Amino acid sequence: METTFNLKNTIDSIVKEKGIDKQVVLEALEQAVLSAANKKYRNTRDLEAHFNEEAGEVELFEFVTVVEEVTDSYKEIDLEEAREVDPDVEIGDSLGMKMDASDFTRIAAQTAKQVIIQKVREAERETIYNEFISRKGELINGIVRRYEKGDLIVDLGRAEAILPHTEQAPREVYRQGDRIKALITKIEMTGKGPQIILSRTNPLVLAELFEAEVPEIAEGVVEIKGVVRETGSRSKIAVYSHDNNVDPVGACVGMRGARVQNVVSELRGEKIDIIPWSEDIARFACNALAPAVVSKIYIIEESKAMEIIVADDQLSLAIGKRGQNVRLAARLTGWKIDIKSETRAAEAEMLEFASFDGSDDESQEDKDASLLETPAENLEQPDVLAEEASNELTKDAPAELPEDATEELEE
Repeated sequence: METTFNLKNTIDSIVKEKGIDKQVVLEALEQAVLSAANKKYRNTRDLEAHFNEEAGEVELFEFVTVVEEVTDSYKEIDLEEAREVDPDVEIGDSLGMKMDASDFTRIAAQTAKQVIIQKVREAERETIYNEFISRKGELINGIVRRYEKGDLIVDLGRAEAILPHTEQAPREVYRQGDRIKALITKIEMTGKGPQIILSRTNPLVLAELFEAEVPEIAEGVVEIKGVVRETGSRSKIAVYSHDNNVDPVGACVGMRGARVQNVVSELRGEKIDIIPWSEDIARFACNALAPAVVSKIYIIEESKAMEIIVADDQLSLAIGKRGQNVRLAARLTGWKIDIKSETRAAEAEMLEFASFDGSDDESQEDKDASLLETPAENLEQPDVLAEEASNELTKDAPAELPEDATEELEE
């Protein structure tokens, strides 16, 4: 009875401490006893182990096949002997007989213990994997433990995660013991257990931070339509309100900018443009280029491209530092954007009209081409051509000057 009580206590303790399913522990225990028994009997017998909940012990059974003539005493039994155990047994039946499991040696018991430990570890890994696989895409809090070859090892409580150097934001430096928020992007099962990959550069980091700060987003009143980032420098987030009485931009900014400031602080000063989303791509593109003011916009639907005209003093603002503003706007809208100043656009328009005079005459290139195609006999008679040209110039000229004009010249 004491053994039974101790075994039950052990099982309950493992379930409570490790937080795993009791059935998993029982299966591990059964497998451990079976492994120890097989080792003792050198795998010569067909054995099965089952945990008896009422008795609180693992029972070991040996299965033999009923035959007329025994050739393998470990796996077969004759009919007469079998009927002493079960009077209704017939030839070909499988007969299970309970064995005494108390005579296992100390080595066998140690083997059973190792199997239990291994099974519990596997169960722990499986539990951790299942827990975090359902949290993929979630922002999680952790504590920085150490750096390994540039990667950051983060303690999540029940498991450790990796923040690769490629997923770390520029200019962010952490020390051991610092708290960190990061996005779970990938969970992989490896030989050492589940490997959890984190990110601080993923655009969803910004979306999750806003969802945590803005109740309207968490409730679904305000929807995040798109997020683009150049991590550590600038980002744009497009929002839309399903309630006409709720301003999506105002909800994200918060009273005196408190909500957006909390997000900016978490991202170590990254600039954030909050943009109202619109179904009208022209309006959405104008919003995306904020704070620049757009004068005109030309859309080419087929190639998903647009030409945007801005005032001369707005050009540098629209393009942004090293093209950052227009680059983020293009990524947010999904359209190719070409920006021109009003002066440059006017010059291009004048050039276009200057190159087209509206006449049907041959161009200079066509005339040159026609000269090249002139028959050779004409090109070989320069004197004749010159004479004809002279006649053309003089045929309409008066033969003599008027008398009055002659007198004037003499005077």
